[in-house]
Amino acid sequence: MSDLYNQNESGLNPVDAVTGSKDIYFSQENFAKIIKDEKTATMPDAEENGKKIKKVNSVASTYMFFIIVIAISMLISVYAIFCLNDLFGITKTQSTVTVNCSQKIETVSEAVDVLADNGLIKCKNFCKLFLAVETKLIKDSSVRAPYDAGVYYLNGKMGLENMLVVMKGTADTSETVRITFPEGLTTAEIINKLVDNEICEKSALLSVIETTEFSYSLVSGRKSKESVPYRLEGYLFPETYYFYVGQSASGAIETFLKTTEERITEEHRKKAEQLGFTMDEIITIASIIQSEAGSVNQMKEIAAVIENRLKDKTNYPSLGCQSTSDYIKNKVAPALSSTSAHTSEYYLKYYNTNSDSTVIGLPEGPICNPGLDAIEAALNPADSDAYFFFHDIKGNLYTAKTYSEFRSLIKTYAPYLSY
Repeated sequence: MSDLYNQNESGLNPVDAVTGSKDIYFSQENFAKIIKDEKTATMPDAEENGKKIKKVNSVASTYMFFIIVIAISMLISVYAIFCLNDLFGITKTQSTVTVNCSQKIETVSEAVDVLADNGLIKCKNFCKLFLAVETKLIKDSSVRAPYDAGVYYLNGKMGLENMLVVMKGTADTSETVRITFPEGLTTAEIINKLVDNEICEKSALLSVIETTEFSYSLVSGRKSKESVPYRLEGYLFPETYYFYVGQSASGAIETFLKTTEERITEEHRKKAEQLGFTMDEIITIASIIQSEAGSVNQMKEIAAVIENRLKDKTNYPSLGCQSTSDYIKNKVAPALSSTSAHTSEYYLKYYNTNSDSTVIGLPEGPICNPGLDAIEAALNPADSDAYFFFHDIKGNLYTAKTYSEFRSLIKTYAPYLSY
């Protein structure tokens, strides 16, 4: 035994006498084979686990991909539904929204912004794209800008294009109404005619008259005043007009204003300046002439009396015209409602020009919408020094220079008058 193995210095581990290797209990060949067999036995398990992990990760990625695709598809579908709903108003309610546009809308894009701001559409960018394509492809599109300033009653159920058509004021209908407005009608009477003929709603007309800005020079910048019942009184030119049934209120009022702008020429305005009056004062004078005169032939005589008094306010502070207070009592008062800002008594403080009133000179504004004859009479009064006038029961006109002459004429021709 000692011949075959030797102990190392510690005497613990045998040493192969032939090779000198330590810790040999079996042959080197058998030991190596065992190690190799162990490695071979463990390798397939590790590879199989790796494949399983990769397979699990791949399945999870696939599921996540499909979840993302489905979520995106659902979002696109919901957005598409909202877009179609804006276009056609499929599921929207009939609730009416009052849209007040104080200025003209110049582009389709701005009109879509207005609808979106009032909650009538949700997908405004899609609507803008749709309308941009439509107006490019259809040359005579009914929704092209601009859109008039005014008050509109809209609801989402109309759909995008129909709402814009209403704002455009060119509803596709063959039903038109021909209405004649005689000289001397008040704004309240004009509103009633339009409402009775189903042209517009009263509340929309009132709102447009008081708040909407128009570009016509005679009314541009004209503001509503607490002392004036109707801001545009005097500027709704009396004429025969054609209107659409259901027309926009702003479109209807603009029809009057456009005619006023055309009929009152630059020559009229220059003549007013030469007389020392503004055009607004001439319109007010003309409205009184229109209300007081029994015929066109009397207008210039009455104009002379009014303007003579206006030029001598020291001796004649009041116009002495009953028509101005009658305007409030007989025209404005019946049109007032419980929600009106002021009573007729309030307005009388600014319109009563009778001899016992405190109003000096002209009332706060026109008292009716005068025709061209009355306007031209105000610009071309008769050559008269009269300061008084009255009518008898037959409508004949009498003028006088002094109060005593005035009283004498009344006693002779109209003793029933209480002057």
